[in-house]
Amino acid sequence: MKSNSLLSITLLILLTAIAPTLWGTTYIITTELLPADRPFIAAFLRLLPAGIILVLISKHLPRRDEWIHIVILAILNFAIFHVLLFVAAYRLPGGLAAVVGAIQPLMMMFLIWFVDNRKPAHLALGASIIGVFGMAALLLSPSSTWDLIGIIAATVGAMLMTCGVFLARRWRTDMPLLAFTGWQLLIAGIMLAPLAWLIDPPLVTLTTKNILGYGYLSLFGTTFAYVLWFNGIAKLSPVAVSS
Repeated sequence: MKSNSLLSITLLILLTAIAPTLWGTTYIITTELLPADRPFIAAFLRLLPAGIILVLISKHLPRRDEWIHIVILAILNFAIFHVLLFVAAYRLPGGLAAVVGAIQPLMMMFLIWFVDNRKPAHLALGASIIGVFGMAALLLSPSSTWDLIGIIAATVGAMLMTCGVFLARRWRTDMPLLAFTGWQLLIAGIMLAPLAWLIDPPLVTLTTKNILGYGYLSLFGTTFAYVLWFNGIAKLSPVAVSS
């Protein structure tokens, strides 16, 4: 019985880990396939189609008391986070952005320590610190460009995602997973629509390469990835998910 439980948890962790693996491709997709310097448009086109798909599939309307939580999570997990993610992707090498994002498990441990008064285990804390330095050793080079705006965007994005994971676990209801994910995506996409129109340069033409890039990010990097992610959040500890 215990071995079956351990196998189930291991499988769940591996499935949840697919999500950040797919998100990690955002950097190369952004630089190689998307039009330059349009973080709001990229975030909007990534989130809105995914939200529409999941909301239509789930056919579930949140209860009145669930809306405020859904809106807050949409802002933290999606709207602001994805704009910052694309700002970092446009301005930083992928390796540098990944190293900045690797501090998220540490942020989660200190957030749980501060809010819930639960000190992190020494092993988990040490492993997270070693992981950051290990990624830095593997991915950084002397020629890495330390763009200040990109560093700030990646750091604040990691902080917002940390808060989003923490709150999503705390506020999880009996709402179906697809609806819980889809409504956050849809609300975030709607929020970003006017900003994408007002702030970014217009998309005059879209090449086949651009369409493939946006489609991949919306379908695989968002719809599929976030379903796995929130399923993991609902069943695993926040530190385990962040790690």
